[in-house]
Amino acid sequence: MTGRILQNPWRLLLAINAAIIVGVFIHKILLPPYVPYIHLLVDYHFGFIKRALIGATVALFTDKVPVWLVFALGGVTWLVTLGLYARLFQKTFGFTAKALPLFVFIAGSPFFLKNFMHTLGHFDIYGCAFSLILLLAPAGSLLFVALAALFSIVLVLIHHIHLLMYVPTILTIVVIRHYLTYGCNRANVAFGIVALLLVSTLFLAAQFLGTMPIPEADFVVYLKSRMADPSRTDLLQFAYIWYQPLAKEISDTWGRLPHNILGVPVFVLLIWLHTPLWRYFANLIGALANDTHRRLVIAALAGVSLAYLVMFAMVFDYSRWISNWAVCMFLILHAAKMLPAARETPLIPAEDRNTNIFGLVITLIPRVGIVRPF
Repeated sequence: MTGRILQNPWRLLLAINAAIIVGVFIHKILLPPYVPYIHLLVDYHFGFIKRALIGATVALFTDKVPVWLVFALGGVTWLVTLGLYARLFQKTFGFTAKALPLFVFIAGSPFFLKNFMHTLGHFDIYGCAFSLILLLAPAGSLLFVALAALFSIVLVLIHHIHLLMYVPTILTIVVIRHYLTYGCNRANVAFGIVALLLVSTLFLAAQFLGTMPIPEADFVVYLKSRMADPSRTDLLQFAYIWYQPLAKEISDTWGRLPHNILGVPVFVLLIWLHTPLWRYFANLIGALANDTHRRLVIAALAGVSLAYLVMFAMVFDYSRWISNWAVCMFLILHAAKMLPAARETPLIPAEDRNTNIFGLVITLIPRVGIVRPF
């Protein structure tokens, strides 16, 4: 029995991943939700400002925001994302014994659901959830492009950094699922260009016109009026981010660079541990029936990666950025699988010793982190 488990451990690894996620959740709810909580307090009371959509939505339902709402909203969003991904994987690969190693490498990756649990309440997961919906939705009409544009607008209003974090992946999904699959004509190309310009304009407005128009002290007073427990002033220490210009964010990032860059070898190691998955992805791209499709998927991977490189230069939450980059790679893998293939790509082998070792190691890593590794 033990030998059989060691030879084919994927069901056990799936169970271990589930147990680790529960442990990460318990650990997370014991930590103060500094950044996620203040985002639930900020709304459009003083006019259009950046990072305010979630708080404005919460304000429609309650005047006083309890701390537990961070974990409730974050937990529900995490469960929805899990359900969406499970449905997507079932649709793309099916939950068979042969597909189980691939599922463990993606769903059990420390970059993905485990790290979203660690960053519970942060806004990253919304980009992933919207991308999953677009991978599942019918893509044959302009309504699909319109839905992608709407999702992108919502993401930019949640946080303008989504223009670099998930909008390029959404664009990739739209190109693969709509334009490559159903063809280009004057109407859908023009619609797509207008949508892209609209999202880009909104980003510029949020970045350069979305600063809080009142003094910070008055802003903090307003935030306290929305808190269920105004004595928790420690949760308001990040109010300054609604006043910080882009130049200051870049300056802070480069000032921390000598220290934060020490985590890069760890990120490289974590990426290398996913070698069986990357090998499968490369073979999948190589098996595409159309050379143009193949080149466009490779260009999309490069474009998404370039967007994350720009993020690395602007904001120092490196562990979050590298984790979301990996998630975007997972999402594009699913999109690429929907393109016509010249041949079937063999899945990750279930009984290969080296693959099993890689799977065990990534399973035992509970998450990547927010700024520095672990």
